[in-house]
Amino acid sequence: MSGTAAPDWRETRLRTILDDLAARGLARRRRLVEGYPRPEDATVAVIDGRELVSFCGNDYLGLARDPRVAESLVAAARRWGTGSGASHLVTGHHAEHHALEEELAAFVGRPRAALFSTGYMANLAVGTTLVGRGDHVYEDRLNHASLLDAGWLSGARFERYPHGDAQALDARLAALRASGDDREALVLTDGVFSMDGDLAPVRELARACRAHRAWLAVDDAHGLGVLGDRGGGTLETCGAGRDEVPVLVGTLGKAFGTFGAFVAGSEALVEVLVQKARTYVYTTALPPAVAAATRTALAIARTEAWRRERVSGHVARFRAGAHALGLRLLDSHTPIQPLILGTPEAALAASERLRERGLLVAAIRPPTVPPGSSRLRITFSAAHTESQVDRLLDALAALAPQLAERSA
Repeated sequence: MSGTAAPDWRETRLRTILDDLAARGLARRRRLVEGYPRPEDATVAVIDGRELVSFCGNDYLGLARDPRVAESLVAAARRWGTGSGASHLVTGHHAEHHALEEELAAFVGRPRAALFSTGYMANLAVGTTLVGRGDHVYEDRLNHASLLDAGWLSGARFERYPHGDAQALDARLAALRASGDDREALVLTDGVFSMDGDLAPVRELARACRAHRAWLAVDDAHGLGVLGDRGGGTLETCGAGRDEVPVLVGTLGKAFGTFGAFVAGSEALVEVLVQKARTYVYTTALPPAVAAATRTALAIARTEAWRRERVSGHVARFRAGAHALGLRLLDSHTPIQPLILGTPEAALAASERLRERGLLVAAIRPPTVPPGSSRLRITFSAAHTESQVDRLLDALAALAPQLAERSA
């Protein structure tokens, strides 16, 4: 027998997958956050051994490291412990969960809300509970992966309409009903699209759904807490009410700075999810301490409007500076500001140049975005300062010739 073992076919297969990703510039790696050198500055972290100002997180209101939120978490952990101990329907539904659900429902103007452990699970619950085999799901082409998976896993007939095109959706729904098909139809869309930063045409989508008897569910993960005078998100901005959008999904790990998600709607809708949604019934509830921390964050978001105003100011300042540099930004007035560079290699190179200047900006590549649209995804937080925004603009100015050429 030879002393050299034959290559394991499983490891060979896995290595082929990894090598292919690397060759196409699509390999990802985790960055290690080692700490925050200045407690008062939530935007500066030691990452992979280097102090960096982050412009790629989703902590839009700067609440993820707010001491009041942290103190609520600690106090609740002392009272309730570190875990819920079970699913909501066994013994995991604590008083903190219940109070948070009621406060979230009031915040978004719905009769009831149900907590989920992640936004992914909330979207899967909506998609797989409201429709099934033989029914129909329609989705915006640029929807988040969790919405797409919700549609695919529902077993319904799945179609995607062109991005933001309510007329195309209306035509498809009209054709469906004209054919005599009266099965359930569900339209799923982001409120704010996470990679482009633009808003869904919610009012127009709602009109199409109402005209052709279809459900409309909006995942407002990147809008709630951030957009609107009250922080009501995309629906407040668009002037859409609960009759127009019967199903609203929100996450807690972005503007509210904690973890988890919720679905809000009518009493009957939420009760059906509680009874039937597999991602609710068959998973452990959030730690009650996280729910307590979220209640504090929600109260801060409701009362401290200056946080939303500061984010809007940063966005306006950045867009004016970027346009002066000749950089082509997508038409977004949310905290998400994408700079399209085309190829994965161009996005990675620009991200590395910024990192060398002490700035962390993520390079976003396929399959997260369509081929040919790799980009820098720049995001802003109320925790940023104007001087940090100017520092980012100065760094982009040094790279402007290459960036302008790649983003043309």
